[in-house]
Amino acid sequence: MTIAFVYPGQGSQVIGMAKDLYDNFNVAKNVLDTVGDILKQDLKKLMFEGPIEGLTLTENTQPALLAASMMAQKVLEAELGKPIQSLAKAVAGHSLGEYSALTAAGSFSLEQAAVLVKLRGNAMQKAVPVGQGAMAAILGLDMAQVEDLLRNAPNASWVAQIANDNSPGQIVISGHAEAIAWVIEQAKEKGAKRALLLPVSAPFHSILMEPAACIMEQALSAINIRPPQVSVYANVTAMTIDHPAEIAPLLVQQITERVRWVELISNMAKDGIDTFVEVGTGKVLSGLIKRIAPEANVYNFGCKDELASIQSLWA
Repeated sequence: MTIAFVYPGQGSQVIGMAKDLYDNFNVAKNVLDTVGDILKQDLKKLMFEGPIEGLTLTENTQPALLAASMMAQKVLEAELGKPIQSLAKAVAGHSLGEYSALTAAGSFSLEQAAVLVKLRGNAMQKAVPVGQGAMAAILGLDMAQVEDLLRNAPNASWVAQIANDNSPGQIVISGHAEAIAWVIEQAKEKGAKRALLLPVSAPFHSILMEPAACIMEQALSAINIRPPQVSVYANVTAMTIDHPAEIAPLLVQQITERVRWVELISNMAKDGIDTFVEVGTGKVLSGLIKRIAPEANVYNFGCKDELASIQSLWA
């Protein structure tokens, strides 16, 4: 059995996330208290009590999801009595989750990661005025069909591009709101099972995020990034990061380029990964992985009740 940990991105947040870990494990409590102190924010109250409108603000969602994943990660390491390099061969995270993966792998400290994702969320939210950008999920069309729609948009000034290649038959697009609305209608005419707007506040993973990419490039250039202790698969290349000098440029690119999740998981499977553990809140990535690599074993760890089944993987 060869194990990889994967870490969720935006869309997995929910009121009450990680409360069970906070209440039952001191290492989890320390993680959330530390992130809250660093950001000077009552993140615990927001995660446990809401309101959901506050939790889903990008600037709050990103540190909350990072905290939840790192709480689960630290519980795993403490309860199993092993460091990450003894537990997993590789890690990966979806979009924001890539920061969780890099933190778990030791390239960022928790303190560095908390500041970075808070800045990332603020920068991404401010890059495009609310209402001017949008994202949509296209279900039931393949990559070539969606790319053909994007190429044939009637207005050359529109931005519309693939943001996430999530799983076979699930592609997310991002760009100007009017462009995304046009693609939705065209996708339905082409036979898409569903084509719907996503409840997000900005057009993530599109060139419209360039202002945020510039801010993050400057911030990352000031960080001492350490070599990862396990292999990390990058969103924009779907390949492993071989040197810490690659990490900052890839994270900057990630803001404006697509998340190649299908390729990434496929490459992990080709490299011998046969067991995936989604670490943190929700089961979004688990569902995607089951469609990409149906032969793989997929587990979740985000609450105390899931610990026993996870522990058995290393028995």
